[in-house]
Amino acid sequence: MRKPRSLRIGGLVSAAVAALALTLAGCGSSGDGGGAGDGGGTRAKAAPADRVEPLAAKAAPKLPATVESADGKRVTVKDADRIVPLTGSLNEIVFTLGLGKNVVARDITATFDQAKKLPVVTRAHDVSAESVLSLKPTVVLADTTTGPAEAIDQIRSAGIPLVVLEPAKSLSDVGPRIEAVARALGVEKAGAALKSRTEDRIAKVRATVPKQSEKPRVAFLYLRGSASVYLLGGRESGAGSLLEAAGAVDAGKASGLKKDFTAITSEALAKAAPDAILVMSKGLDSVGGIDGMVKIPGVAETPAGMDRRVVSIEDGVLLNYGPRTDQVLKSLVDQLYKDAK
Repeated sequence: MRKPRSLRIGGLVSAAVAALALTLAGCGSSGDGGGAGDGGGTRAKAAPADRVEPLAAKAAPKLPATVESADGKRVTVKDADRIVPLTGSLNEIVFTLGLGKNVVARDITATFDQAKKLPVVTRAHDVSAESVLSLKPTVVLADTTTGPAEAIDQIRSAGIPLVVLEPAKSLSDVGPRIEAVARALGVEKAGAALKSRTEDRIAKVRATVPKQSEKPRVAFLYLRGSASVYLLGGRESGAGSLLEAAGAVDAGKASGLKKDFTAITSEALAKAAPDAILVMSKGLDSVGGIDGMVKIPGVAETPAGMDRRVVSIEDGVLLNYGPRTDQVLKSLVDQLYKDAK
């Protein structure tokens, strides 16, 4: 198979790495991407167990804690015995801080083993206030993207402390987000430890990125074949920080796409000219694997399409930017440079 342009130019050294987060990504090792880029449309081996790795030291909340919510409210948390995180990434952080036993609900994207049996109260940022309140939470954690606003207001009107946090959109947001969650739950010492562990692991992965004379161009495609949704990521897609950390160029951003996503066209793909394509695993499956993806107009004509070079990472961790982001980055680097070994 012909190597992409960036891997043909100059000598590349080996890279190690594998796994994902989103999702946050890292994702326990759920995103090892087995089979991606192998010329076929399916992953060749079963993914390892999707688990988070809690801190070894037991977290003991020191409450009450008063924090600034991202929506301008000052919120006092007095009890963390029954926690409801309303996004998958928040679930992941709370469990990894060592408070998993206190979590009583999850978002539909929190699919890691320790959380998957919990009741679902949020689907695609759509919160069921009634479901949340029925679980008698002592604190609720949300993102600025969580809604509808009526549901958030209903939870607060019931007297439940609800802390809204800014979503993480890049590697630089990982540490501050962990600290913000830990502060709200009264476990700042655990937050500092988890921030340090996460940032150290990310740094170690970054150190494995091969030196190269020309960076590979990677396009992030969001695919949902069942709904005929085919999108090309731009500057605000959320993938740019990961791609840059992996020593790659975000092809959509470099081609001038300023929004988060735009509909895939042959012209847009030709301008992006990716050497490799980054996709979520379920998205790739939804179009029939690599065989189906190259049938999307314009894909087969790109260097990535001609080489069938695809990096596939599990949906739930790719863009999570949290405690497992090192695994996401590791998987990305491993798959992107595997031919350089």
